[in-house]
Amino acid sequence: MFQATRRRLALWYTAITAILLLLFASGVYLYVRSTLVERIDDTLNHVVEVVERSLVIEPVKSGLGQLGVNVEASFRDNTDTAEDDRIDLEWFSPTGELLWSTFSQPLNIPLHPNQTGETVKIVRKEEEQKERGTEGGKVLSLPHSLTPSLSPTPPLLLRQVTERVQIGRQVLGYLRVSHPWFEVTKPSRQLILDLAWGTGLMVLSVAASGWFLSGKAMEPVRESYQRLKQFTADASHELRSPITLIQTNVQVALSELELAEADGNIPSHFRQQLKVVERLTQRLGKLVNDLLFLARQDSGISKESFSPCPVDALLMEVVEEQQLLAVEKGIILSLDFIDPPAEETHPELLDNWFTVVGNWDQLVRLFTNLIGNALQYTPSGGRVDVELARIEATNRVSGLRYNTAHLLLKVRDTGIGIPAEELPRLFDRFYRVDPARTHTVQTKATQSATGSGLGLAIALAIVEKHHGQIQVESTQGIGSTVTVTLPVTLES
Repeated sequence: MFQATRRRLALWYTAITAILLLLFASGVYLYVRSTLVERIDDTLNHVVEVVERSLVIEPVKSGLGQLGVNVEASFRDNTDTAEDDRIDLEWFSPTGELLWSTFSQPLNIPLHPNQTGETVKIVRKEEEQKERGTEGGKVLSLPHSLTPSLSPTPPLLLRQVTERVQIGRQVLGYLRVSHPWFEVTKPSRQLILDLAWGTGLMVLSVAASGWFLSGKAMEPVRESYQRLKQFTADASHELRSPITLIQTNVQVALSELELAEADGNIPSHFRQQLKVVERLTQRLGKLVNDLLFLARQDSGISKESFSPCPVDALLMEVVEEQQLLAVEKGIILSLDFIDPPAEETHPELLDNWFTVVGNWDQLVRLFTNLIGNALQYTPSGGRVDVELARIEATNRVSGLRYNTAHLLLKVRDTGIGIPAEELPRLFDRFYRVDPARTHTVQTKATQSATGSGLGLAIALAIVEKHHGQIQVESTQGIGSTVTVTLPVTLES
């Protein structure tokens, strides 16, 4: 599934880039070609102006007041220059008769006065004598004298400008200037080849880059998908066990209740079975609440309000609640507050020394989970120490000093500890350390621990929601220390 999606993404990247490159290459080609054509037309029109200024106009002897062009005097100096510039000249009489030309053989193409230029195709193949063609619908024909009889030659393409030369209303003749069309086709073909190579290489590069980038883009999706599959499997397992037990106990209770009603006596363990159902139902409800909390945190729809919270008072309540469990297990649970420094005398700051901006309910849940875990995995006769302190830090940004304050909470226990290889996955959801890897003697309390593996995941979510950090240090067989750092004020 992911490979198919990756291929589709890479194909889309390549296809879109190829289309854009083709459009760009087409635009470049059309622009360069039109520029070449305009340059040739400008050159031809310039030659026409130069030749017109050099014409020798004389009165015609046979006519009264008529003027004519002295062809020999006008064009005797133009042949060499025209050949050097690859420009050919033709002079026609007012009736269209060719009088002078730089071509070795006359083209015998009909005159079409046009100052904007036209492209003419001259066919020199005998069997295509009758073919006529020009760009823009111009009709051309060639005499047999221009067609070689032994072997066909490629057609000759010329760019031409034809100017009618006149004085007043009297037409003196026609001047036609021709330029080889390969001055456009040759660089155009080379440009097409270069653009094709460049576009092909760019498409291949984009295809490779698209495959690489699509793989990078799919990595978080694949990871999220794997987490979702694992989460679904774990949640299904965790929900299936209490539900199965509830169903079993309820079925047994109902069957024995029917017997009791028939015999007129109620068995003594009937109440105990119902208590088991109640306890499993409470466990299932807690699990569902934990899952709902994590789902809201992941989706970002959680809209809890934040306000100043005195963490010292909050911890006193939590420790007081957990003290009953500690006494029952024979564990010493202590709470210690690190006093502010002696030089701090500001009354308002002293009153709010352990106050942070946060959500009271979430912080209660955080500290309850941490202290409850410590008590749960600490054997009888051990101790759990809770310590709260405030640390001040000075940061320099752009030469300015900023004082930042954090609350530092440590929950230290003398429990069974956690193997070092298990620490990186400690905050994964539904992850619990394998009891077989702990080589310490577990007490009855630790053996009966049946947590769902969501406590530390919820603690991490709450700490991140408050822009804090949480760390766990543990030595197997000695104990663990959980350190939570919370900023006093939330930064946007």
